[in-house]
Amino acid sequence: MRSARALIPLLSICASAAVVTAAAVGANIEGLPGGGGPAHADSAANRPGAAVTVTAMSWNVCGGARPGCPLGAAPGRLTKEIVQRMRATQVGGRTVTANAVLLQEVCEGNVRAFKKVGWLSSWSWAFAAPSKGPSCADGQGRLGVAIGTAARLVEPEHANLPAPAGKARIALCGDVPSWTTRVCVTRLEQPEDAKWRRRQADALAGLAGSGRVLFGGDLGAAPQNRAFDSLYKSYAECDQSGTSRSGARTRQNWTGAAVEKDDYLFINRSAAVSCSVPADRVRVSDHRPLSAVVRYR
Repeated sequence: MRSARALIPLLSICASAAVVTAAAVGANIEGLPGGGGPAHADSAANRPGAAVTVTAMSWNVCGGARPGCPLGAAPGRLTKEIVQRMRATQVGGRTVTANAVLLQEVCEGNVRAFKKVGWLSSWSWAFAAPSKGPSCADGQGRLGVAIGTAARLVEPEHANLPAPAGKARIALCGDVPSWTTRVCVTRLEQPEDAKWRRRQADALAGLAGSGRVLFGGDLGAAPQNRAFDSLYKSYAECDQSGTSRSGARTRQNWTGAAVEKDDYLFINRSAAVSCSVPADRVRVSDHRPLSAVVRYR
């Protein structure tokens, strides 16, 4: 197995309670990494920190009620499958338990349910969805992206990424002070105009900043796409081979065959990482999860 700056307060589902902050209409972000300094110069991720190991999983869980999502109409079962994968995912031939997850196409109801699972009850959770995005089946609320961390996640915020008129693309970010790490997740649609995808990728890099980072998600295109130049220039991707833009395929077609790498975890170049994607078909989603053990020095 081988594997910017305009931020909007959002619904943050933390370990102690659900906190709702009023959201304003956000501006699109055009930040470039290194262009005008990091998006969050004073964030925890940009302050020196001790060495730490993060076991992360990024997964488009296909929770929407759309064709191709096997469990879109069965949110309870999907929640159990996600939790099971978090509890026992494979990295470098070893079974490990995630302490950070980046989820895409996940329902509000799934995130609420995670907090009722014993070993996840102390985690911090944040969820965000486009203002005009789709709803989930069976009263499970909106469809969006989520971050979960075993350590305390602070100041979770979402930002509107550049997008054509009538479209909404968002990113969700937060800081983990004890890891001195900034965590971000997004999902970009497929297909997307090359110009807009480049702007979105550049904005994502601006949000992540130049400190210790862990960010990614379903970016909806293969690594060779030139829209990702700014990401590969400033960061390392967990499944690339050397300096090449590569990695195991994560998106599956209707037969379950893996057809393209659409899912990413970007980290600092100084970090050591082991990264894996399941070799076999994943039947609960049209994407295979991407899991990594990241050692920040």
